[in-house]
Amino acid sequence: MSLVSRNIRDYLRKVRTHRNVSVKNSPAPDLMAAACPSRDVLRRLTGRWGMLVLWALAEGPQRFGSLRRQVGGISERMLAQTLQGLETDGLVLRHDFGTVPPHVEYALTPLGHEAAARVDALLGWIESSLPRIAQGWNG
Repeated sequence: MSLVSRNIRDYLRKVRTHRNVSVKNSPAPDLMAAACPSRDVLRRLTGRWGMLVLWALAEGPQRFGSLRRQVGGISERMLAQTLQGLETDGLVLRHDFGTVPPHVEYALTPLGHEAAARVDALLGWIESSLPRIAQGWNG
Protein backbone atom coordinates (compact mmCIF):
# COMPACT_ATOMS: atom_id res chain seq x y z
CA MET A 1 0.00 0.00 0.00
CA SER A 2 1.42 3.41 -0.94
CA LEU A 3 2.07 6.16 1.60
CA VAL A 4 -0.68 8.30 0.09
CA SER A 5 -3.23 5.44 0.25
CA ARG A 6 -2.27 4.71 3.86
CA ASN A 7 -2.60 8.39 4.80
CA ILE A 8 -6.01 8.63 3.14
CA ARG A 9 -7.18 5.48 4.92
CA ASP A 10 -5.97 6.84 8.29
CA TYR A 11 -7.59 10.19 7.57
CA LEU A 12 -10.96 8.64 6.77
CA ARG A 13 -10.75 6.50 9.91
CA LYS A 14 -10.18 9.65 11.99
CA VAL A 15 -13.12 11.42 10.39
CA ARG A 16 -15.43 8.46 11.06
CA THR A 17 -14.34 7.77 14.64
CA HIS A 18 -13.88 11.26 16.12
CA ARG A 19 -15.81 11.45 19.37
CA ASN A 20 -16.64 14.29 21.69
CA VAL A 21 -15.24 14.02 25.20
CA SER A 22 -17.93 14.32 27.84
CA VAL A 23 -17.44 16.44 30.91
CA LYS A 24 -18.46 14.50 34.00
CA ASN A 25 -19.80 16.10 37.16
CA SER A 26 -20.36 19.50 35.56
CA PRO A 27 -23.64 21.38 35.75
CA ALA A 28 -26.05 21.20 32.85
CA PRO A 29 -25.16 23.66 30.08
CA ASP A 30 -27.04 26.95 30.28
CA LEU A 31 -26.35 29.37 27.44
CA MET A 32 -28.04 32.14 29.39
CA ALA A 33 -25.48 31.87 32.22
CA ALA A 34 -22.49 34.17 31.67
CA ALA A 35 -19.96 31.64 33.00
CA CYS A 36 -21.23 28.65 31.02
CA PRO A 37 -18.53 27.10 28.77
CA SER A 38 -21.15 26.71 26.06
CA ARG A 39 -20.78 30.47 25.51
CA ASP A 40 -17.28 29.88 24.11
CA VAL A 41 -18.65 27.33 21.64
CA LEU A 42 -21.46 29.72 20.73
CA ARG A 43 -18.97 32.55 20.16
CA ARG A 44 -16.74 30.44 17.90
CA LEU A 45 -19.61 28.91 15.97
CA THR A 46 -21.69 32.05 15.47
CA GLY A 47 -18.85 34.48 15.03
CA ARG A 48 -18.40 36.21 11.71
CA TRP A 49 -16.68 33.23 10.08
CA GLY A 50 -17.52 30.03 11.98
CA MET A 51 -20.83 29.34 10.28
CA LEU A 52 -19.46 30.07 6.82
CA VAL A 53 -16.51 27.72 7.32
CA LEU A 54 -18.82 24.95 8.57
CA TRP A 55 -21.11 25.54 5.61
CA ALA A 56 -18.19 25.27 3.18
CA LEU A 57 -16.88 22.09 4.83
CA ALA A 58 -20.32 20.49 4.61
CA GLU A 59 -19.52 19.88 0.93
CA GLY A 60 -16.60 17.63 1.93
CA PRO A 61 -12.95 17.79 3.02
CA GLN A 62 -11.05 20.80 1.73
CA ARG A 63 -7.60 22.27 1.79
CA PHE A 64 -6.88 25.64 3.39
CA GLY A 65 -6.54 27.52 0.10
CA SER A 66 -9.80 26.13 -1.21
CA LEU A 67 -11.62 27.20 1.95
CA ARG A 68 -10.13 30.67 1.74
CA ARG A 69 -11.32 31.08 -1.85
CA GLN A 70 -14.77 29.77 -1.02
CA VAL A 71 -15.33 31.97 2.04
CA GLY A 72 -15.01 35.38 0.43
CA GLY A 73 -13.39 38.13 2.49
CA ILE A 74 -11.73 35.94 5.15
CA SER A 75 -8.04 36.55 5.80
CA GLU A 76 -5.53 33.72 6.22
CA ARG A 77 -5.17 34.60 9.90
CA MET A 78 -8.91 34.58 10.58
CA LEU A 79 -9.40 31.32 8.68
CA ALA A 80 -6.60 29.70 10.69
CA GLN A 81 -8.08 30.95 13.99
CA THR A 82 -11.58 29.86 12.99
CA LEU A 83 -10.42 26.39 12.00
CA GLN A 84 -8.45 26.03 15.25
CA GLY A 85 -11.49 27.02 17.30
CA LEU A 86 -13.79 24.63 15.46
CA GLU A 87 -11.18 21.90 15.84
CA THR A 88 -10.98 22.60 19.59
CA ASP A 89 -14.75 22.19 19.83
CA GLY A 90 -14.62 18.85 18.01
CA LEU A 91 -16.44 20.11 14.92
CA VAL A 92 -13.52 20.03 12.48
CA LEU A 93 -10.73 17.52 11.99
CA ARG A 94 -7.36 18.64 10.61
CA HIS A 95 -5.39 16.01 8.77
CA ASP A 96 -1.75 16.52 7.82
CA PHE A 97 -0.79 13.94 5.21
CA GLY A 98 2.89 14.36 6.10
CA THR A 99 3.97 14.84 2.51
CA VAL A 100 6.30 17.24 0.75
CA PRO A 101 5.00 19.66 -0.34
CA PRO A 102 2.68 19.92 2.68
CA HIS A 103 -0.84 18.57 2.19
CA VAL A 104 -3.34 19.41 4.93
CA GLU A 105 -7.09 18.93 4.69
CA TYR A 106 -9.95 19.91 6.94
CA ALA A 107 -13.16 17.92 7.31
CA LEU A 108 -16.22 17.92 9.51
CA THR A 109 -16.44 15.39 12.30
CA PRO A 110 -19.78 13.64 12.95
CA LEU A 111 -20.52 16.39 15.49
CA GLY A 112 -19.53 18.97 12.88
CA HIS A 113 -21.97 17.44 10.40
CA GLU A 114 -24.75 17.82 13.00
CA ALA A 115 -23.85 21.48 13.49
CA ALA A 116 -23.52 22.08 9.74
CA ALA A 117 -27.05 20.76 9.15
CA ARG A 118 -28.40 23.33 11.59
CA VAL A 119 -26.20 26.08 10.13
CA ASP A 120 -27.45 25.14 6.65
CA ALA A 121 -31.04 25.68 7.75
CA LEU A 122 -30.29 29.12 9.19
CA LEU A 123 -28.05 30.33 6.36
CA GLY A 124 -30.50 29.01 3.76
CA TRP A 125 -33.29 30.93 5.50
CA ILE A 126 -31.17 34.11 5.52
CA GLU A 127 -30.46 33.81 1.78
CA SER A 128 -34.09 33.13 0.85
CA SER A 129 -35.46 35.80 3.21
CA LEU A 130 -32.94 38.53 2.39
CA PRO A 131 -35.35 40.57 0.22
CA ARG A 132 -37.89 40.70 3.09
CA ILE A 133 -35.15 41.41 5.64
CA ALA A 134 -33.74 44.20 3.46
CA GLN A 135 -37.11 45.97 3.38
CA GLY A 136 -36.51 46.95 7.00
CA TRP A 137 -33.16 48.54 6.15
CA ASN A 138 -34.79 51.34 4.16
CA GLY A 139 -37.57 52.20 6.54
